[in-house]
Amino acid sequence: MDTKILLENGTNELEVLEFRLDGNAYGINVAKIKEIINYMEVTPVPNSHPSIEGIFMPRDTMITAIDLKNCLQRGVSEPGGLFIITNFNKLDIAFHVDSVVGIHRVSWREIIKPGSTISTSEDGVSTGIIKFDDRLIIILDFEKIVTDINPETGLKVADIEELGERHRIDVPILIAEDSPLLNKLIVDSLHKAGYVNLIHTENGQQAYDVIQECKKEGTLKEHVQCIITDIEMPLMDGHRLTKLVKTDDETKDIPIVIFSSLVNDDMKRKGEALGANAQLSKPEIGNLVRVVDELVLGQ
Repeated sequence: MDTKILLENGTNELEVLEFRLDGNAYGINVAKIKEIINYMEVTPVPNSHPSIEGIFMPRDTMITAIDLKNCLQRGVSEPGGLFIITNFNKLDIAFHVDSVVGIHRVSWREIIKPGSTISTSEDGVSTGIIKFDDRLIIILDFEKIVTDINPETGLKVADIEELGERHRIDVPILIAEDSPLLNKLIVDSLHKAGYVNLIHTENGQQAYDVIQECKKEGTLKEHVQCIITDIEMPLMDGHRLTKLVKTDDETKDIPIVIFSSLVNDDMKRKGEALGANAQLSKPEIGNLVRVVDELVLGQ
């Protein structure tokens, strides 16, 4: 299956691969996928997490295979089916699924954010739901699934300690991040680094609304001198936000840092074309602070 469908930059659209697991429909952003292959025999790893099936080496690259059915507490997968091989947060990981249905192009505005009965910020593994005529497709939070298995793959918050003692910095920064947990970690990390003048929003639309309101009131410089944005967000994604900011004469000089698990070579080229000033993968929280220092303080 071709997973290299090209989307025009900044259109607020994404491609979602629909796959089946235990008779249920799930989805993953195509931008995370490297390839889809038939199931291969894996080598079990002693004392590993119960959801890790083992390791295998297609084309001399060692990849960890995760039993997605086990992650979702639906039992254990039998040999067979497919591996969806992904790349995010600089990791190559294979997810074992039953079958693949197809790819759907949708707008971020069509994705319903799950309510607290389906997914809480602490333990939910769904980032959104797509409604079709005959079914619901649940988009899974693959980053959280991997981090739950191995917390070392998450934000390297300890990197902030290595920056040493920091002074209070009043430069106003606008943050767009839909994950409540990651939003809090980013805010806490910036606070530790001395940045105290922060506005944090849940998606690109909320961030853009803040910018528009500041423009209307003539207070843009007082409230927004740097923007940090995720890519994957409901209503408006980070690429669309970047495009809107960088094509507006009043806001085009505001530095934008894309901070996302999706920062691979293809996505970097998209971000550069849209005018992003820097792009970092999500584990690099220490580098995020260093880049913000360079952009707003000239350090």
